[in-house]
Amino acid sequence: MNARAYLFSFSPDFHALHSHKASSDFPLPKKRLFRFRFQDRTCVFRVSGRNAGEFKGLARREIGKVFAEVKSEQVKFREALDDVVLGEEDLEGDVPWWEQFPKRWVIVILCFSAFLLCNMDRVNMSIAILPMSAEFNWSPTTVGLIQSSFFWGYLLTQIAGGIWADTVGGKLVLGFGVVWWSIATILTPIAAKIGLPFLLVVRAFMGIGEGVAMPAMNNILSKWVPVAERSRSLALVYSGMYLGSVTGLAFSPFLIHSFGWPSVFYSFGSLGTVWLATWLSKAYSSPLEDPELLPKEKKLIVSNSVSKEPVKKIPWRLILSKPPVWALIGSHFCHNWGTFILLTWMPTYYNQVLKFNLTESGLLCVLPWLTMAFSANLGGWIADTLVSKGLSVTTVRKIMQTIGFLGPAFFLTQLSHVNSPAMAVLCMACSQGTDAFSQSGLYSNHQDIAPRYSGVLLGLSNTAGVLAGVLGTGATGYILQHGSWDDVFKVSVGLYLVGTVIWNLFSTGEKILD
Repeated sequence: MNARAYLFSFSPDFHALHSHKASSDFPLPKKRLFRFRFQDRTCVFRVSGRNAGEFKGLARREIGKVFAEVKSEQVKFREALDDVVLGEEDLEGDVPWWEQFPKRWVIVILCFSAFLLCNMDRVNMSIAILPMSAEFNWSPTTVGLIQSSFFWGYLLTQIAGGIWADTVGGKLVLGFGVVWWSIATILTPIAAKIGLPFLLVVRAFMGIGEGVAMPAMNNILSKWVPVAERSRSLALVYSGMYLGSVTGLAFSPFLIHSFGWPSVFYSFGSLGTVWLATWLSKAYSSPLEDPELLPKEKKLIVSNSVSKEPVKKIPWRLILSKPPVWALIGSHFCHNWGTFILLTWMPTYYNQVLKFNLTESGLLCVLPWLTMAFSANLGGWIADTLVSKGLSVTTVRKIMQTIGFLGPAFFLTQLSHVNSPAMAVLCMACSQGTDAFSQSGLYSNHQDIAPRYSGVLLGLSNTAGVLAGVLGTGATGYILQHGSWDDVFKVSVGLYLVGTVIWNLFSTGEKILD
């Protein structure tokens, strides 16, 4: 007769515990008590009801230590337990609500906070550069050189960070990046006072740390987030960058006025230690590595996301032979030219052209980034909704990225026609707000077309984006010495239009690499 037929019940029975002695080498977990009847005997034992996997594992390992008098039936009882399927909903009901919060969204929020710190530490220089250039008597060309030196290091670790994340896992790589750039941030004032070459090196070192962040994050989310939640999760993470800019631009002027410009770097850089402690205790590179993940969520993730097999070898020739990959690379370059110019030069524009003081420049720079944070999450929700309604991923990506290109192009062209500072700030905000729809366009496309190589692919395309940052930031300083801000914006608009054409001709939302 099948042993499963003898299974009587499993239910809490805390009074039954007192009729059984606990073995000294088998300490009782304090979660849940289960009672089974096998033939004419009953056994009662307590297990941690976190998930069915823990329970079955405990039953297999410790069956000889359960508090029962059925030792002669141990083998049959073990086989019976292998057939038992516990009700996951009943077991998970004992878990506190905060432990039932979806773990994948814990990972998303931690990535969001890492990107918040990333841009806080990056944009503080765009505010601090004003008093620094006055103190050290730097020319606009030197300021452009300092601003672009960050991208020298940032460029070096894009592809390397992607390879590293795809092979060893995103947890280690992202943790390394945050520690590295936080130390470089703290060292910035010291390097500036020693001399310009030292400052350039430290800023490049900071770029090395931040360069691995995006590939590592992309690798982690490709494993943790189901396809139906991809746009929203990426939009939330990238909005951390925008809110980081908001935080950095809002607090930097007050810190500078109260404690001097070095305080910005010391205070912001020290926040990385708080994030690291949480990251090491809560994050895992893959849901398969997380021992605390509830079975229901693990099943959802595993059944709706990509292969979790580690990458052993990168098929470079195959990757580079695909037109959609080159569409990503070219579009990323066109997009980042304008984005990085606004990121690094916007406070200077407000100060020199709109005649705002340091505090006003910092506070008014907040508005475009707040707009981006809102628009990125709105775009993510729209994109996921369109996909769930049956619209193809390819169409959705093209719509969102076209908005991300043509919107900024239109509003930047209006800057030369406005006559008031308020309208100029509004144009900047609208430009950045429509730019944020790119998070549901090209920035989500890496996981669409090559989920297993998403870290490497983002490293490739973001290398082109960083080149745009290096060239665009440096070129802006040169253009301003020999031309005007209108010339700066015309170059950005031209590249946005080129990017629109490339994206709509060659991009796809279908998987092209397994």
